[in-house]
Amino acid sequence: MPAPALLRSLLPLVWRTLPWRALAVAGGLGLLPAVAVRLRERAPGEEMGLVLLRLVALSGALGLAFLMDDPARRTTGTTPLGRPLRAGLRLALAAPLAALWWTTALLLIPAPTRPPLGPVTVEAAATAASALALATVAVRFTSAAEVGRRTAVRLGTAAALVVLVPARWGLSAMPGEPWWEATQMRWALLLAVTVATTAVCTPEPLRRRSPRFG
Repeated sequence: MPAPALLRSLLPLVWRTLPWRALAVAGGLGLLPAVAVRLRERAPGEEMGLVLLRLVALSGALGLAFLMDDPARRTTGTTPLGRPLRAGLRLALAAPLAALWWTTALLLIPAPTRPPLGPVTVEAAATAASALALATVAVRFTSAAEVGRRTAVRLGTAAALVVLVPARWGLSAMPGEPWWEATQMRWALLLAVTVATTAVCTPEPLRRRSPRFG
C-alpha cells in the first residue's frame, strides 16, 4: 500500500486511540484557576497571574503525559510507517487543540493580572515538552502500551521539587526579581533539552541481536 494511502488509513485509528478523557479532564481542571480569577471582583497582580498560569500549564501537561498511551501499540507497531510518524501524528492531532486551550487560558486571565505572555508561554511549552519527553522515554525503554500514569506521577514529583528549589537557582522566579532573566534562560534550556530528548527517543528501540554459537 502506498505511504499516503496508509497514512490516511492510520489517521482514524490514531484519532480513536488518543486519550481524550485524560486530555479533557486535565484541560477542564486547568482552566478552573483562570475562571476563578475572572470571577473575582478585584483582579490580583501579575505575580498571582503567573502562579495561576503555571498551575494551568502543569495541569495541561499532566494531560499530555497520556498522549503516547496507545492500547493498539502492538498492532500499529507492525506498520511500515514506523513509530516516529505514528507519534508525530498523535502530536499533530493534539497540538492545535492544546494551542487553542492555552490561548483560552490566557484570555481568561484579566489584563491587570496577565503576566508577560512570551515568558509564560515558554514556561508552558517547556512543561508540556517535559511531559512528552518523559512519556517518550518510558515508551522507548519499556514494552508498556500505556505509560501515562507513571509519567504524570514523575511530572508531578518534578514540579514539587521545582517549588522547593530557591528561586535564585530554580525555575520559580517572579518578574521584577533580579534572577528573573536567568530563570527564563533555564526555562528555554529545559524546553530545548526536552524537545531534543523526545526526538532522540521517538524511534523504535534497537532490537537485541541474538548471540550466535559455533
